[in-house]
Amino acid sequence: MAGEAHAAWYAAVVASIWLLVRFSRGRYAVEDLGESGHAGLLVRDWLILLGLLTAVRAVSGEASPLPLVLAGLVACLPGTLICRHLMFRHLTSVRRQGRCVSRVLVIGAAGALDDLIGRLARRTDHEFVVVGVCPVGDDDPGPGAPVAARLGRGKPAHLSGDSAPVLAAARRLDVDMVLVVSGPELNGERLRRLSWSVHEDGRPLIVVPGLTEVAQRRVKVSSVAGLTMLRVAPPVRRGAALLLKAVTDRVGAALLLVSLAPVFAVVAIAVRLDSPGTVLYRQVRVGQGGRQFSLLKFRTMVAGAERMKNQLAGTNEHDGLMFKIRRDPRITRVGQVLRRFSLDELPQLLNVLQGHMSLVGPRPPLPDEVAKYNEVELRRLSVKPGLTGLWQVSGRSDLSWDETVALDLRYVDNWSPSLDFGILRRTLRAVVEGNGAY
Repeated sequence: MAGEAHAAWYAAVVASIWLLVRFSRGRYAVEDLGESGHAGLLVRDWLILLGLLTAVRAVSGEASPLPLVLAGLVACLPGTLICRHLMFRHLTSVRRQGRCVSRVLVIGAAGALDDLIGRLARRTDHEFVVVGVCPVGDDDPGPGAPVAARLGRGKPAHLSGDSAPVLAAARRLDVDMVLVVSGPELNGERLRRLSWSVHEDGRPLIVVPGLTEVAQRRVKVSSVAGLTMLRVAPPVRRGAALLLKAVTDRVGAALLLVSLAPVFAVVAIAVRLDSPGTVLYRQVRVGQGGRQFSLLKFRTMVAGAERMKNQLAGTNEHDGLMFKIRRDPRITRVGQVLRRFSLDELPQLLNVLQGHMSLVGPRPPLPDEVAKYNEVELRRLSVKPGLTGLWQVSGRSDLSWDETVALDLRYVDNWSPSLDFGILRRTLRAVVEGNGAY
């Protein structure tokens, strides 16, 4: 009985310290549940907890076996990740209903306003609802939000030249905060003076820099000679994290090949019985750095399908460089099922085992597609192609070419182990639902 009471007391102390650590570091703030949160912050908090518990044990004379204590603490990490995911999903749901959001007034050049409003409108998991815009100059922005005020070009002679129309619009629209899109007309001293007025009115001011698709963990704010600077770290291309990815790819592919051996056998028999031709289909694809390799798939089309491609060129339903037809006449009956559940991609685990591909990465393109790439699209080849990726968990063939490139570049520039983990977790749901698979 005394031992049980002691264990309960110790668990209560650990739980209390953990909650205090998370609360003191702002982890339960609504804004921290968005894109800025990542597993690295959780690990840092956990290390702080370890330090505090070490101090508590030293002061209290706690004598529980250390390995047992550490084992219990390790179990806290996945549990907290799951709780955080559930909290984020709940927050996203209520934001889609118009709750837990912030009404904002956006200031900037007309073109920059359109771009920002368009980006915010494409997502519903953030807190910002644009209720008015304040363009700088005479150009009119698009219909995304009503023009609440207008600022002149160049720094005004008096402080009220900017602050008066902005504060009047903010009060009339009852906004929670003011967003400023930085640009030639809104920087330096003018932006500083505007912030004085907005802050005196009790509203936060957020400056949106020109950077896009850069993960928050890569950005560090510093101050030099009175100037506020954003230091952007380069994408991860070497080091322990990349070594971990390589090991995970090989080990994960090997384990999946062994565990899915019965599925391979059933699919191979089905392909063989359904139509004449080989079971496996080999196709030249382009990998990291432009190196070509032979990609493996279960055959889902009739024999000679490549020769029929030119005849069907006019029926391509995909924009950009990819060739996709929703009801492709070359696909066999079994092939339709395999594509619906992405089973035709399973042999690519051999490509992963050989080092040509990764479990997670951009879609491996064809050589004739790469030949038409521009400089931006070539950046997709900076990392190994993947068996799954952001493109697969975000709509697959239903995505436009520009959306596909944007997702791949987001992955290339912001890769991290936690990003791979999230994509793998979402892949199962995407495969089961089969959205965009044809």
